[in-house]
Amino acid sequence: MECMRYIPRLLDPKLQAVLRRGKSVLLLGPRQTGKTTLLSSTLRGDLSLSFVRPDVRLRYEKNPGLLASEVEALPRATPAAALPLVLLDEVQRIPPLLDVVQDLIDRKMARFVLTGSSARKLKRGPSVNLLPGRIVPLRLDPFVLSEMRAPALETLLLDGSLPGILSQEDPAAREEDLLAYVTTYLDEEIRSEAIVRRLAAFARFLEHAAAESGRLVSFRKLSQEVGVAHTTIAAYYEVLEDCLVAERVDPITESRARARLTKSSKYLLFDAGVRRALAREGRRLPAETMGHLFEQWAGLELIRLSRLAKTAFQVRFWRDPAGPEVDWVLEQEGVYVPVEVKWKDAPVPQDARHLQLFMSEYPSAERGYLICRTPRRLQLAPRVEALPWQEIGQTAPGS
Repeated sequence: MECMRYIPRLLDPKLQAVLRRGKSVLLLGPRQTGKTTLLSSTLRGDLSLSFVRPDVRLRYEKNPGLLASEVEALPRATPAAALPLVLLDEVQRIPPLLDVVQDLIDRKMARFVLTGSSARKLKRGPSVNLLPGRIVPLRLDPFVLSEMRAPALETLLLDGSLPGILSQEDPAAREEDLLAYVTTYLDEEIRSEAIVRRLAAFARFLEHAAAESGRLVSFRKLSQEVGVAHTTIAAYYEVLEDCLVAERVDPITESRARARLTKSSKYLLFDAGVRRALAREGRRLPAETMGHLFEQWAGLELIRLSRLAKTAFQVRFWRDPAGPEVDWVLEQEGVYVPVEVKWKDAPVPQDARHLQLFMSEYPSAERGYLICRTPRRLQLAPRVEALPWQEIGQTAPGS
């Protein structure tokens, strides 16, 4: 990725604004989302260290206090000048360094940008310091639509949105890189994170988790297929969340009109291409599968937009086991925006029925949207519009 032309990210202004306030940043994101590229392209650190390099990592593992000595030696122009900027890449590889960073922040010796691809290593153990109140957490996800140049929908669904994957023009090269990502990253690093002895069971779980991505998950049913206890399945999903590989989406469970609403969560693998490669589905997929991938892609896009929004919103879903459901519901301060996703290029008013039902039961929902492959906007029903998939960002609150 270092050889790629840098593509500006929507997170850039937020990162710069935090640093201008004199705060430090913990920048988390899955591997190959571009954290290192973002830092090297937009920031000039007074001290930059990458703990991906074994020689650098070993040096600070032996003596974490060395970092304090090096930061204390950094030149300072005037007392009023901005504090030195220290960039620490993949800091989760040496968790004890966080105690050193806290001390340096408290003594106003420097500002820090710490990157990491796993929150699990930072949270493990009672002595690990997560720097509460001293550091602003930010998340770098794969590309959102507005960061890309007119991508084809099929590309997004089959190859995903990781910058390094999309930099390859040849679909065969993308496929090779996705399989390598699954093998070297998920297969090795995620397995090691799980701390499991039954590696074959965890490998089966990963494949099932990818195949079930975006669907309601029954831990008990999955435990029978994988051959481990349902509590172990729950722990495995927690591993995927902590390693930033899975997004958990919680349902709306409160209703005055319905006695039963689904209470189970959905899990989405963080990237459509990685999900497909992990599920070993190939590239020739039937329309039904493409429709399911389309729904997942929309959910992931909305989750990424929620993290970039000036005013945060949550992505949830709504489902009555008796039938009606809405794929995604955006919630901001008690106000709902229901969003349906359909693999159609010519939607009809009947496609809006669940959106209308939801809005009738939740008065705070003033408008609903159907995301599909229509070339232009359509008014499907009162207060319900069909939007081309390229305009999915228009559903976000405040857009």
